[in-house]
Amino acid sequence: MKIILTTNIKKLGKIGDKVTVKPGFARNFLFPNNMALRENKKNVEYYKKIKDEMEKNEEIKLNQAKKMMDEIKKLKIIFNKEADDKDQLYGSISKKEIIDFLLAKNLTVKSDDIIIKNQIKSIGEHLIEINPYEGIIEEFVVIVNKN
Repeated sequence: MKIILTTNIKKLGKIGDKVTVKPGFARNFLFPNNMALRENKKNVEYYKKIKDEMEKNEEIKLNQAKKMMDEIKKLKIIFNKEADDKDQLYGSISKKEIIDFLLAKNLTVKSDDIIIKNQIKSIGEHLIEINPYEGIIEEFVVIVNKN
């Protein structure tokens, strides 16, 4: 199904791009969330009218992402966990725990925006990446201390 994107979507395209997606993805996700329009003459004309407004919205999202990244840079992401004698955690640090930590600091990050390169299963410092907007990606250190 051919569509016109009305917002930037990671791994799919930028605002205004005409792309082909599976019909179910368009019907069940993109259309209900106002992220795309079906490509036809009527919608192409409609998109031209609302293009400036959509670009302003994307600029606002970009600025919010930059501001959030600056706030995260000021934080130290530290977890205190139970571990065995060899400094191996009983379990691991998940994306959800990182999201909850950031939520406690009034920072909202989606699960898709966090990239954990290597599972966090031991005491020490570990690298994660946060990618809240296309083109903005930062590495952060997660420190895990023994409880």
